[in-house]
Amino acid sequence: MVNTKGLIFDIQSFSVHDGPGCRTTVFMSGCPLSCRWCANPESWVKKPHIMFSELSCKYEKGCRICKDKCTKKGLSFDKENKPVLNFNICKYCTTFECAKACYQNALKVCSKEYSTEELMNILTRDSNNWRSGGGVTFSGGDPLSQSNFLLEILKKCKEKGIHTAIETTAYSKEEIFLDVMKHIDFAFIDIKHMDREKHKDKAGVYNDLIHSNITSLAKSSWKGRLVLRMPVIHGFNDNDDNILQLVKFMNFNGLVEINILPFHRLGESKWTQLGQSYDYSLEGDVSDSRLKEIQNMFLQNSIVCYIGHDTLF
Repeated sequence: MVNTKGLIFDIQSFSVHDGPGCRTTVFMSGCPLSCRWCANPESWVKKPHIMFSELSCKYEKGCRICKDKCTKKGLSFDKENKPVLNFNICKYCTTFECAKACYQNALKVCSKEYSTEELMNILTRDSNNWRSGGGVTFSGGDPLSQSNFLLEILKKCKEKGIHTAIETTAYSKEEIFLDVMKHIDFAFIDIKHMDREKHKDKAGVYNDLIHSNITSLAKSSWKGRLVLRMPVIHGFNDNDDNILQLVKFMNFNGLVEINILPFHRLGESKWTQLGQSYDYSLEGDVSDSRLKEIQNMFLQNSIVCYIGHDTLF
């Protein structure tokens, strides 16, 4: 078998919210969606690219180590000698001289290439900490964006008896999606909005493929556990009509578990580090009382609903 390589932007050991038990979560680069509230916008691009964290930069203390390192004129300095990146130039960079020079990690490259062997070595090492019930979760981005690499890793995990989980948008060709799911024990699948136009407006793609893949999975012989998941965002998807449409969809497909996630801004600084504006700096918050109301709407329709990290594994 060819040892496929994949792009990963983070690997977190000792994760406890991404599936049963203690786990290693592998964050894979690439995502077909572009949600305007995304906590990991650095995951969208399926290639290495640059970020700049002003908070980590020591320019105020006179550090100029990155000066003159960029040969493409993508890096300049303002009147306070703070580095300024021209992301229209930086997005084409493949050598990252500035990041290699920065020992403060203020300039850093998102994504690192791993072979299946290298990743399996990490998972084998971490397995000593999982104890019973743990395993590996593939997240992102969306792992389906690198389906060949994902499938090769999943097959190796199954050979070693490793419990596998995935966090995905399910936005993929049905054949690929169902092939991947054959090797998955537990899945979180995101539902952003039931209306296709509103989904397209804020997530960048229509939701038809997502819904059809979930239905196909529900009708298949897959024996894993599926929990749908929805980030609850005020003014976008927290209205009664959307919730009831989701209830109807779940009942139609015989799905009985959903995890609703309170809106947060944990990824806002990443948007700035990527030179992008964040749409939800001043909006999106949902009250605890509204989350309870939404939870009750699901419970009243025989659907178990977890809020935040309360999912029972």
